[in-house]
Amino acid sequence: MSPELARLFEAARAAQARAYAPYSGFPVGAALRDAGGAVYAGCNVENAAYPVGTCAEAGAIAAMAAGGGRAIAEMLVLGPGPGLVTPCGACRQRIREFAGPDVIIHVADGAGVRGAFTLATLLPESFGPENLGRHV
Repeated sequence: MSPELARLFEAARAAQARAYAPYSGFPVGAALRDAGGAVYAGCNVENAAYPVGTCAEAGAIAAMAAGGGRAIAEMLVLGPGPGLVTPCGACRQRIREFAGPDVIIHVADGAGVRGAFTLATLLPESFGPENLGRHV
């Protein structure tokens, strides 16, 4: 694992440990590196109006935006269980707002990285800012 990926893994693992998931029992952590090299993390946060909550990826993206970042260079999502924990559909679109098709999204569990996908693989033929004449 590269040092950059190890930083993402550790940040996502720390965020996952702080997840608030009393309804699903499914804690998720996510971390991203922005174009400037800063790392931002988020965890899922549920509430009694389940399923209204915040995904870990959305939390990491919000932290990046609050920190002044505007471009995702790489991302890692860490979750439990035997299946790969890839971003949900809504989060794939959130990631798309700040990432190009070649950005890598790693998926992991507590033991390590289990897979890696480009955003184009997870969200093919996507609609993004450039469709509206905006370029991030």
